[in-house]
Formats: sequence, structure tokens, C-alpha cells
Amino acid sequence: MTESDQPHCDTVCTVRELHHDYGDNAALRGVDFDVLAGQIFALLGPNGSGKTTLFRLLCTLLPIQRGEVRIGGFESGTQPLHVREQIGIVFQSPSLDKKLTVDENIACQGALYGIHGGELQRRRDALLEQLDLTDRRHDRCEVLSGGLKRRVELAKGMLHRPRLLLLDEPSTGLDPAARLNLWTAIRAMADDGIAVLLTTHLLEEADKADRVAIMSQGKLIADGSPHELRSEMGGGIITIVANDVVRAEQMLRDQLGLSPQRLHHQLRLQAESPATLVPALIETLGEEAQSINIGRPSLEDVFIAKTGQAFVA
Repeated sequence: MTESDQPHCDTVCTVRELHHDYGDNAALRGVDFDVLAGQIFALLGPNGSGKTTLFRLLCTLLPIQRGEVRIGGFESGTQPLHVREQIGIVFQSPSLDKKLTVDENIACQGALYGIHGGELQRRRDALLEQLDLTDRRHDRCEVLSGGLKRRVELAKGMLHRPRLLLLDEPSTGLDPAARLNLWTAIRAMADDGIAVLLTTHLLEEADKADRVAIMSQGKLIADGSPHELRSEMGGGIITIVANDVVRAEQMLRDQLGLSPQRLHHQLRLQAESPATLVPALIETLGEEAQSINIGRPSLEDVFIAKTGQAFVA
């Protein structure tokens, strides 16, 4: 079976019971997930959630302490060289030589993988066309915008045709237009059957993925498509700002039998039909309520519901 004939439903990356400690600090505490071919998988979490440690383990930059990472059928702990053949990596920090042209940067990447001559030319031409970089191929990278540089990084990461593309905070430093172009390129790669795993602390970016794993304090606290995760929150989220949040919470529990979640100076309620609940809230709280707002569930709401904490990027 050729690469192009492989079904997109293949599991490309498997992570099971992954733990990692830095001394007495547990950075990862039993992480499990799968990434399929043709899927964009987002690891979403605030700083300190374990995303960076997990990314480094997937890249084979850290040794496996406990658990299993298998990529392209190879076990990372015992077959790291084979795993590296299966992955393409775009780090958050730029890896381009600014004094070289786009073509020259990609050629340097090809040399690392033994790709040269006609094969290098064919692969490079195809990637430049796919990423809309053909007319910039002779430009030095120092004159490119941030978005164009990111696309050159993608071309480098894809040159050896990996099964899994790893992207660390790919939109960092990009303006909205450049982010849109970058995501168009990422989606095209997934459509070609590449498995894409990216880390992000941007809620709107994770919302574009096919599957989202939300991390907090070294654990996966939620995993599913953005739609599935939002649907768990019911039809809407009611946010109440009260004069005395503790008193307001007790009133809702005692008089309406509700179980609001307290977050700083707010109370939050999940409801299938939030609009029908608002009149009862107004009547019960009276002047105790400063404001009552209804919103559609978001990934931030999922994080708050699971952790009881605000999502602080």
C-alpha cells in the first residue's frame, strides 16, 4: 500500500498513561489520547498545564519516564530514530536561517533527511505551490512577514513527508490575516491525510480543530470535537454578577434548588433553556443581582466547568 492509498482513519499517534516528573513536580499525570490520519488535534491549556512537556515528549526531546508514546507504529521510548522519521516539527521559536532564501532553507532541511537532486526539486516545488510561496522562493527569509515565515517553517517540516506534523503554538505573533492563511495551509495538509497535532492557548484557534484535548495541571480534563465539548454545557451559560456573591449563591440553592458555580465575583449556571430560567432568577435575587447574562457555551466555559477556574492564557 502506498502513502496515498493509506486510509485516513489510521491511528498515527497513540499516547497511553503518560507521566512525567521534574523532581517532585508532576508535569504530566496519566495522559491518554489518539490522533488519526487526516485529523487536526489541538492540545488546549493555559501556561503550566503540561502542553510543553507533552510536546517535547512527542518530539523525542525528553525521555519517556512512564507510559507509552507510539507514532507511526514505532515506540518512542525504544525506537526514537524511527519515530523522528515519522514526525515533522514546527517549533514556536523560528528555525529559519534569515540570510538564506526560501529555496535554500528548504534545501538545508532536505540535506538532513538525505533528500537531494530531482527528488528535492519535486517535493520543494509541490510544497511551495501548496503553501502559496512559489513567487517568494528566491527571497531571503529576513524580508518575509511573520505569516510567510511560518509557511516556510511548514514547508520544512513537511519536506520528508511525515505522518504526524507537530506544531507548537503556530499562530504566535501572527496578525489575523496571517493566522487565517496559516490555518488554510494546515487544513489542506490534514485533507491530504497528514495527522496534525498542535498546542495552543488560544481558544479561537482550538475551535478550528477537529478534536480538542483540554489540559489542566498535567491532566486531560476533556477530549472531543469542539461541538461535542460545547454541547456538554447544555443550551447556554447564565452568568450572574451579584452584590454579595456568597449570599446570592445560597439564595439560588435554597429557593430554586440550583447548584451554581462560583467564579470570582460571578455565579455561573448551565441550562438547556436558559431564557426560561431568567424570570425565576430575577424574582429570587431581586436587587441582589447586578446583571444576568446569557451566552452560548464556549471552550472556555468547558474549562471553567471542569476546573472551577478561569482560563488564563
